[in-house]
Amino acid sequence: MASAAIFSSLRRRSSPSLEAFLAPVDLSNAAVLEALRGVSTGLVSCFSGKNKKVPFFQGKNSRSLIRKIQIISVLLDALRDAEFSTIAPTVFLCLKELYLLLYRSKILIDYVTGSSKLWLLLQNHSISGHFHDINQEISTLFDVFPLTEITLSEDVKEQINLLRKQSRKSKLLIDKHDDLLRLKLYHFLNEVEKGRIPEMNELYMFFVERLGICNVRSCRTEIEFLEEQIVNHDGDLEPTASVLNGFVALMRYCRFLLFRFEDEDGELGKWKKRSIKKGLISREIADTFVTIPKDFCCPISLELMHNPVIVSTGQTYDRTSIARWLEEGHSTCPKTGQMLVHTRLVPNRALRNLILQWCMANAIPYDQPENADYYSSVLPSKAAIEATKATAALLVQQLDNGTPRAKTVAAWEIRLLAKTGRENRAYIAEAGAIPLLKRLLPSSDAFAQENSVTALLNLSIYDKNKSRIMDVEGCLGAIVGVLRYGHTTEARENSAATLFSLSAVHDYKRRIAQEDGAVEALAGMLIEGTARGKKDAVTALFNLSTHSENCTRMIESGAVRALVGALGCEGIAEEAAGALALVVRQPIGAEAVGKEEMAVSGLTGMMRCGTPRGKENAVAALLELCRSGGAAATERVVKAPAMPSLLQSLLYTGTKRARRKAASLARVFQRCESTSLHFGGVGVGYAFAGGNSVAPRETSFAGDVSMPVSISVPVL
Repeated sequence: MASAAIFSSLRRRSSPSLEAFLAPVDLSNAAVLEALRGVSTGLVSCFSGKNKKVPFFQGKNSRSLIRKIQIISVLLDALRDAEFSTIAPTVFLCLKELYLLLYRSKILIDYVTGSSKLWLLLQNHSISGHFHDINQEISTLFDVFPLTEITLSEDVKEQINLLRKQSRKSKLLIDKHDDLLRLKLYHFLNEVEKGRIPEMNELYMFFVERLGICNVRSCRTEIEFLEEQIVNHDGDLEPTASVLNGFVALMRYCRFLLFRFEDEDGELGKWKKRSIKKGLISREIADTFVTIPKDFCCPISLELMHNPVIVSTGQTYDRTSIARWLEEGHSTCPKTGQMLVHTRLVPNRALRNLILQWCMANAIPYDQPENADYYSSVLPSKAAIEATKATAALLVQQLDNGTPRAKTVAAWEIRLLAKTGRENRAYIAEAGAIPLLKRLLPSSDAFAQENSVTALLNLSIYDKNKSRIMDVEGCLGAIVGVLRYGHTTEARENSAATLFSLSAVHDYKRRIAQEDGAVEALAGMLIEGTARGKKDAVTALFNLSTHSENCTRMIESGAVRALVGALGCEGIAEEAAGALALVVRQPIGAEAVGKEEMAVSGLTGMMRCGTPRGKENAVAALLELCRSGGAAATERVVKAPAMPSLLQSLLYTGTKRARRKAASLARVFQRCESTSLHFGGVGVGYAFAGGNSVAPRETSFAGDVSMPVSISVPVL
């Protein structure tokens, strides 16, 4: 089983075409021969000339296989010079089998040439077994190859006979030097698991001098390759994902311990260029008004999916968003509300290919999915925990005492590390990162600022870290400062998301609202921000509006007007209506909303065309407006066009809460003498829908407003 799993991994990594695994039955004999010669020549050339690529590990097995292929090339040259009419059909049947064998050899050689060094060590025995299998198949093929039916020179016959003998005698070759290195790698992991972090000199001798992992770039390559193996992990593949997780953590620790934080290979510089390019592309998209197909957007984030996955209910989400949803403890499908039978996330490759094709057709960059979310389904090993703690300590040390450039790199790395699970967020905060990240928020370096606020956002997702952030003197003010004056759009958006995350704690909602300029900046982003910025702003305002003492600030800051304007914006209207439903529960809030000319029309528009939850929030807001806004507000609601039919529709088709609110609003109308004739039949409709009495006014938040399940703190 392990061998089959490894070969599946080889095929996935090398991504050969389907034809690579099918005999070329439709090709002419000449074409088959040319295809064979092309594959064999390509393999041999990899190990000769100026551009040769000799693998760092599996060198002996690779060279042995290439020598056999060189002899096969001699046979192929001889066949090319022969008369095809004289060659028996059985020869070409064998050549087609040889084609498959050589292509498998190519996949294997490419794999050991392009794989990470740590992975090759971990798979040393299995990959050696693949080389042995191919040797055995070469022996079997040439045992039945009808050489007597071909006119060959004596020297070619001698070489083929030698190949036969070598293949028969070949044994499984496991390089002792490679295997000792593999054992040493496991030794390091065992030491870390016991809490004994190896000395710097010992790690340098192994990773730099013996493995040749000698700079930041090569460290990143190793980490990303191992992460890819975890993401694509087959259940019967060794080592387990948890063990691989430990090696990733160990390699990340070595990256900082051995190569420090000066970003010697320009990783941060490349990221800056990508960020700038991304911003330019975003403006180009805005300028050309490219509309993303709805099916390509994640139902949670409402943004283009970069790594679509399917949950057990059959719904598709972006991996980042749904992993965050599951990590928060939810066990239902966000879109359907059904219980999830299991939490496995199955890649939706068909949809991803469609998205990729659409992006290419519209000249829109399509980033490869980041491989951080595998941690959501992989339990960290003790070794991974200890290595991550050591890494967090190194990062925090550089945040405290490093050069300005080193601090920027450390903030960037903390941002990445904080993406990868609750435990990592805890370790980073416990190491003292939050006060030091706060220092970078006012930085004149745009990238230092953006990475520090995003790191705080990712850390804040862990509940215990919310209090740690709020307890740091001046930290809330610094986050709001980024929201108001941040150097980049992403920094401002992420600060808004951070405020939403922090406002999940009820006691912090008033503190956030009272922070100078916070609500005003959120309202401004809701009016003029990007699609994602508006989403961040409306979710933050929704949370703040759940605290009754924030109503005055919401009005004074212009947030109420911004929320009314957002009622017509797809993707954020639900949250806007929910926030307004909370604001109007107080007379001062109802008065402010009632004065907005577009409030009633916007809410009735949602009742007509909104989502089920949007309709629920809209009718709740209108009901509260009638209850708290006085006669003038009630009259505006009563006179809204098509209100009777909208209420009647909700009474039959709305959610349970929407039906209850619609019935209550109908009773309000019935008490108005000027509308008694118009609404006389609504109460009957409600009785037919399943209720004969109006529920008393609820005092709980949950009974009045539906918080859309799509609200989720992003991990960035």
